[in-house]
Order: sequence, then structure tokens, then C-alpha cells
Amino acid sequence: MSCSFLLIPTKFPTLNIHYKDLADIAPVTSAAYGVILLGGGLFAFSKSGSKGSLFGGLTGAALMGAAFFLIQSPETKAIGDSLGFGSAFLFSSVFGIRLAATQKLIPSGLLLGLSICALAVYIAAYLQDSL
Repeated sequence: MSCSFLLIPTKFPTLNIHYKDLADIAPVTSAAYGVILLGGGLFAFSKSGSKGSLFGGLTGAALMGAAFFLIQSPETKAIGDSLGFGSAFLFSSVFGIRLAATQKLIPSGLLLGLSICALAVYIAAYLQDSL
């Protein structure tokens, strides 16, 4: 008989991530997410000739670029956060539908996960600005 149950930790480490910490990375999130969308759209167009992917990548990069520049100014930060949130929500909806239709985890599932993470950052930024 083994006593391996004694090795199970009774106190687990916690992650001390606050929404204020997430809100501080909203500009970086906009830039990185825009580059990922653009790169994915260009890659899909070069591999399969998908004009929809190219249009989506260009649109996503333009929206995230606009959100990035709007977030930089305190007067337009709320508009930038809203634009980033709306864009991330739009793309998470698109990637969620695409994942349901194709049942392929890559690239749709991966991009859905990234979109949900971007949504969390923009929600945190909104909460920080409004509270």
C-alpha cells in the first residue's frame, strides 16, 4: 500500500493577476493581435488563395491599429478600448463559427482563444477606466 496521497499539496499557489494589470497591456494587446490577424490573413491567402482571409486579416489589422492609436491618448482611450473590444468580439464570433463549422482546432480554435484573451484585456481596460 502506498502513501502517495500524502504528496498531494493542500495549499495551491494562486495567481495574483488583477484587472488593473491586464488593462495596462491594452496597447500591446492591440498591436500584437493586429499583427497576428494580418499575418494569419496573409498566410491563408498565400496558401489557399482565400480572399476572405486576406480581407479579414487586413480589416483586423486596421481596426487594431486604430484602437492602438486611440488608446494612447487619455481623451480617446475609452473609444480605443471600445473599438478594441468590439473588434475582438467580432473576430471571436467569426472564429467560433468557423471552429464549429470545420471542427479544426488549428487555426480557428487557436485564433478563438487569442480573441477571447484580447476580450478579457479590453474588458479589464474598460473596468479600470470606468471605476
